[in-house]
Amino acid sequence: MFALLDAFNNGANDVANAWATSVSSRSISYRGAMVCATVFELLGALTVGARTADTIKNGIIPPSTFQGNAGVQMLAFTCALAGASSWVMWCTRNSAHVSSTYSLISAVAGVGVATAGARNVQWGWNNGKGLGAIFAGLAMAPVCAAAFGAIIFGLIRTIVHVRKNPVPWAVWTAPFFFLVAGTVCALSIVYKGSPNLGLDKRPPWFIASVSVGTGVGLAILSAIFFVPWLHAKVIKKDQNVKGWQVLTGPALWATPYATGDAVAKVPDYSVIQHGPESARNSTDDISVDDEKIMVEQVAEIRPLKTQKELNQEADERVYAKLRQNKGAIGWAMRYLHDHPMGQGAIYETHNLKRAVQRIPAMVVVAALYGMHYDIHTAQAGIEGTPEGNRMERVYSHATKYPNEVEHTYSFIQLITACTASFAHGANDVGNAVAPWAVIYSAWSTGDAAKSKLPVATWQIAVVALTIVAGFVFYGYNIMRVMGNKLTYHSPSRGTSMELGAAITILVFSQYKLPVSTSMCITGATVGVGVLGGYKAVNWQRVGLLVLSWIVTIPIAGMLAGIPMAIILNAPRFGI
Repeated sequence: MFALLDAFNNGANDVANAWATSVSSRSISYRGAMVCATVFELLGALTVGARTADTIKNGIIPPSTFQGNAGVQMLAFTCALAGASSWVMWCTRNSAHVSSTYSLISAVAGVGVATAGARNVQWGWNNGKGLGAIFAGLAMAPVCAAAFGAIIFGLIRTIVHVRKNPVPWAVWTAPFFFLVAGTVCALSIVYKGSPNLGLDKRPPWFIASVSVGTGVGLAILSAIFFVPWLHAKVIKKDQNVKGWQVLTGPALWATPYATGDAVAKVPDYSVIQHGPESARNSTDDISVDDEKIMVEQVAEIRPLKTQKELNQEADERVYAKLRQNKGAIGWAMRYLHDHPMGQGAIYETHNLKRAVQRIPAMVVVAALYGMHYDIHTAQAGIEGTPEGNRMERVYSHATKYPNEVEHTYSFIQLITACTASFAHGANDVGNAVAPWAVIYSAWSTGDAAKSKLPVATWQIAVVALTIVAGFVFYGYNIMRVMGNKLTYHSPSRGTSMELGAAITILVFSQYKLPVSTSMCITGATVGVGVLGGYKAVNWQRVGLLVLSWIVTIPIAGMLAGIPMAIILNAPRFGI
């Protein structure tokens, strides 16, 4: 149970963070992200997911430590799962972003200390499997991801954004970025390869040829089908072009140019900081000093609301929108709204009856709430608060690019997002399945040494599905916080962030080093944001994230190690 809970938390935390950039930049809907995450998480998990599992299974606590006692081994990894999952669940519930990977690793180290003492835990490098190697990723992974993300976005900015007329440049260079994304995706599959196929043992020339060949093939397909469709939509500004017409490819070259003041029919990718109830008129020209005077005058008239009250109002806007839904979620939300609990404690007779009546609606909400959550409504900033003012300053320092240009990268971002999801399945599913694999091996064989056996495919599949379920049903808690709270998001930026994070994860996973997806995507986000200037990043939020990563190590270790120590050292009475 704890293994599945840990996997559920992993999905609600790390997968949500991996897809936050795509959903926040409006390249894909939340439901579309759910479908893509399901497919690519499973692909990554089933093809290459077992590689990092051996590090957590045997690299931190040597199997010899248990001296053949399978019961103690089962207890140790059960406590590790309980401690890690409890900490991550609490943090996710409170929208505090932590690393599920490092939570589990710290928990395993904690039970190792409780079981055999600190001297028997692999604190050093241990051929890349010890805690020294793992925690080195705490510093290296975000920095590497920041570098990769900054390089890719710098390339996009140099080739496209700085041009006098960037729209044609975005259209004609699209195949090149499809080439980059396709090559990285193919590289992650071929170079890492499925152990059963032995693709990772192929010579370098074979790996390079297949990976680059796949990228070139994707670039050619985009040049034949995608470029004519995009040209007709954003350059010719054909208002009648449909999505399915991308299949007609070259035939779209014959479409005429629009006349008059026609504009390209593309989504608006701008991030709106203020909420729908804002009294500010965007056309008003108000100085900063005048605005401060107005705020002070309003404050004298009415008491200022706390951040908690403002957040509750923001949640209520989400609830109100869900109540308008015509499906099951709309019925359930309306029923709960129209049938609240009465006065008094829960044990009052009228409240007990009302609680029973509310159960069907609560079950429906629990099952469907995450699928219908409006991330953008929840992410709308609240003006007048310190957080709202800070994010407004951050957004003001980020350069905004034309929607027609950003629209081009919204399609490329889907590839990079799926690549990031594949990389997460390859890396984090191994981390999540490792303790369960140890427990199952010890239980089924009665031999602690059997933990070195390969992880069964069915276990990887179950954990992968549980990870996806965590993202679907609970991932909104992290996505509403992480989406646009670090820096300004847009499809071109999101493409760079996701691709930089994916490359970093694949490199570290290749060397069997468990790294955190959340750390990589955070590092890539900061790297891309910094290109817009130091003030284009919310450094307070970055500092809170780094602090949460650091405190996770001792807290998760104690939550797992203390129960292990208590159970092992509990009084034993003779028969």
